Amino acid sequence: MSRLGRILFFLAGALLLAWGALGLHFQAPPRATLWIVAWLATGFGILLFVRPFASKFIAFAVLLALWSAWWSTIRPSNDRDWQPDVANPAWVEIDGTKLTIHNVRNFDYRTETDYTPHWETRTYDTAHLDRLDLFLSYWGSPSIAHTIMSWSFDDGQHLAISIETRKEVGESYDAVAGFFRRYELYYVVADERDLIRLRSNYRGETVHLYPLRTPRDRSRKMLLDYVASINALAKQPEWYNAATQNCTTTIRTHVRNIGLTWAWDWRVLVNGYIDELLYERGVIDTSRPFAVVHETSVIDAAAKAADQDPDFSARIRVGSVMPPLLY
Repeated sequence: MSRLGRILFFLAGALLLAWGALGLHFQAPPRATLWIVAWLATGFGILLFVRPFASKFIAFAVLLALWSAWWSTIRPSNDRDWQPDVANPAWVEIDGTKLTIHNVRNFDYRTETDYTPHWETRTYDTAHLDRLDLFLSYWGSPSIAHTIMSWSFDDGQHLAISIETRKEVGESYDAVAGFFRRYELYYVVADERDLIRLRSNYRGETVHLYPLRTPRDRSRKMLLDYVASINALAKQPEWYNAATQNCTTTIRTHVRNIGLTWAWDWRVLVNGYIDELLYERGVIDTSRPFAVVHETSVIDAAAKAADQDPDFSARIRVGSVMPPLLY
C-alpha cells in the first residue's frame, strides 16, 4: 500500500478508536476508564507496531469485531426507573376511523419540575381530521430547535406528538451521549396545553407555530404511521440516536414511509432552519416574505396569556395565517 494509503488508514483507525472509546465511556461504567485505556492501547498498538500491513489490517478488523459484538449486547428496554413525565408510553386501539389513545399526557404544571401527572385515554376520529401543524421550539442556538407535530380535528381537539429521549430518574440529556445508546426513543403523545405550554411558559423557550399545507389525506396517513410506531415501541423499544433517530430525522422517516420523497438537505440536521426549508418547498405559508412568516409565528405571548385555559389551542392560533391546503 502507498504511503498516502497507510496514512489514511491510520487516520480512519484513530477515528474509529475515538468513537469506540466514547461508546465505552457511556456504556461501560463503573470500570469505563480501565476499558478505555485497554481499548486505546490495543488499537494504537496495532496501528503503530503490527507488521506487515495485511496483519495490521486483520488484527484491527478483529478488534473492531470484538467491540461490535459487545455493542450488540446493549439492548433497549421498556423496564427501567423512568422519570415521571415519560413513565407511561402511549398505545393506540384502532376501530375504523377512530383512534383510542391510551396514556395521553396532560400534566398540570406549576413549574417545569413541579407538576401533577394526568395520563388520559382519548378518542380521535381521523374522518374529522382538519389540519397538521408544526411547532419549533428554541432553547438556545438559533441553529437547533425541537420539532413537534400536532394534528387538529374539526371538533376542536388537538393531538400533539413529540419524539424525544426517554430518560431515567436522575438522568439528564447529553447531546454526545445521544449517539451512544444512552436513551430509549419515546413518543410523547399529549394535549397541547401540556406539551407546548411546558416549553413556552415554564422552560422559557421560544416557540413557533407553522400551519402546514399538507392535504388531509396525507395528514391522516402520517398520523397512522406515527400510530404504528407508537404501538411498535410499546412492545419493542428502540434506541434514540441524536443523528438518525431524533425529533426531526424520525419525522423525515415517517414522511418517506407514506410514500413521499423528502430530498436530503443540511437543514434536516441543523433543524433550527427547517422552517426556511419548508418555506422554500411551499409547505408553509408563502404569501408573505419568510422573515415576516418566521417573526409572526412566535406564540409565546399568546401561550402565556392562555396558560391553563381549556381553549389554549384555539388562543395560540388567533392571528395565525392558515395557508390553503395542497391538493
